[in-house]
Amino acid sequence: MFSLNWLLSISFIYMKHPLTLGFILLTQIILMSLSSGLLYYNFWFCYIIFLVMISGLLIMFIYMTSIASNEKFNMPKLNNTLILFIIIMIMMISMIMMDKFYFNMNGNYLTNQSYSLLFNNLSLSKFYSMPHFYLTISLMSYLLLTLIVIVKITEIQKGPLRQK
Repeated sequence: MFSLNWLLSISFIYMKHPLTLGFILLTQIILMSLSSGLLYYNFWFCYIIFLVMISGLLIMFIYMTSIASNEKFNMPKLNNTLILFIIIMIMMISMIMMDKFYFNMNGNYLTNQSYSLLFNNLSLSKFYSMPHFYLTISLMSYLLLTLIVIVKITEIQKGPLRQK
């Protein structure tokens, strides 16, 4: 998953149309939600992050379609050296990740199961424990401040972005 996310980050630079940028953001959101869900053994937090990011992506999509509604969509053309470089990097990262995966598989099965149960019980409490509690509070206050600023920016008297 890491190599695919890395590939999408590199290809994000070369895209020019808002539709392809939105598609790349959507796939990165899905990959990051899946990887964080597998990391914390609990998918509730990842589900919430996915919904928040998708709603932001929909707002950006509505904004871009109101600005550039009649722009023609063309698929970008990548040169062969860039594609070769990306394939080589993906293969190298995959081999490094496979070595770490096979190294971890040699351990005791019962020890891995007990660690899995322990992490499953403590995974959600990591987000709200004392060192990470300040991050959660600052994220909530940032979202509240952003909501207030957006409401103040989009006044009813100003009207829509595109006039009839």
